[in-house]
Amino acid sequence: MGKLISFSDKWIRVTLHTIVWIVIILFALYLHNSFGGGNIMRLYGFYLHTFSAAIIFYVGYLWLVPRYFVNNKQLTYLLILVAFILVTHYVATYIERTFLTDPIADAKFREAMKMLNGKDDGPKNGDLFGILSHFITSLLLSGFAIGLGLMEKLKQNEKKQKELEKEKLNSELAFLKNQVSPHFFFNTLNNIYSLIGIDGSTAQDSVLKLSKLMRYLLYESEHGETLMSHEIDFMNNYIDLMKLRLSPKVELVIDFPDNFSDFTIPPLLFVPFVENAFKHGVSHRDRSFIHLRMTIENDQINFVSENSIGKSSQTGDMQHSGIGLENVRKRLHLLFPDNHKLTIESDETIFRVNLSIKKAKV
Repeated sequence: MGKLISFSDKWIRVTLHTIVWIVIILFALYLHNSFGGGNIMRLYGFYLHTFSAAIIFYVGYLWLVPRYFVNNKQLTYLLILVAFILVTHYVATYIERTFLTDPIADAKFREAMKMLNGKDDGPKNGDLFGILSHFITSLLLSGFAIGLGLMEKLKQNEKKQKELEKEKLNSELAFLKNQVSPHFFFNTLNNIYSLIGIDGSTAQDSVLKLSKLMRYLLYESEHGETLMSHEIDFMNNYIDLMKLRLSPKVELVIDFPDNFSDFTIPPLLFVPFVENAFKHGVSHRDRSFIHLRMTIENDQINFVSENSIGKSSQTGDMQHSGIGLENVRKRLHLLFPDNHKLTIESDETIFRVNLSIKKAKV
């Protein structure tokens, strides 16, 4: 799709440039015929100088500006441009005087000017006027070429920036997938193994949920978007498996919506907060709690996570968690730059996360 868009843009530019030059040629021809035709050589001379101006514009636009001007070589650009303007002027003047001049009409014109001014200005003043006119026109066209070149350079930079942001998003997603700790899978398998001899049906159900988690991480999250219902299913399966390790001293309250119009979102947006709550909110000695709540109303998603901070949570673990949540913050900023609000608060006993996302309207 990207190549198709680029190809289309290229031909749009070519078409617009072609139309502009056709209009200039036809307009000059129209003026020539409207005033009775006159000297056809003057029309050819106009076309000659127009062609000379076109060469200056396109040499600047396609070569000088992208190679020198935008690469901070303005002095080199200026020297080459001035030399090129002088060369095109003298080449065009030579062609005009050799092939497009009517000596009789030119002599009559000078005689008429002599009668008006009282003197014969000769060709020197005409040469000076011609080179000044050519120089000023060339500078204006070169300025226009610089403007177009800078606009295209800016467009290329924006495209590169978007590609870098996309790569960064992919790396952030890979990081978040790795955040679902291998220890979680190891401990879950141990818990399932212990359940096999005690509660076979629960063990089977846990294996099924674990396989769904792995399928989601391996396949569905590879795409840029997933259904909101799938994201909620992933969190519910994750929480159900984490329950196998919880003691009765942990108060777990989950409130996720199950009746809403489904829509797509980037995958693994909320999982890091859930994983963080279980990692730091569970105490095996003291009473602790984890409260997870989500609401979906109209175009607004609200997610709230609250958990106790267990005394067993080590400073190093909390710092690692802070790095993980900071990466989530950066990912949200890239995905929803003006459409989200993330608040993370903590004191000595409670850790809170409040995330609001304004989803795109379909």
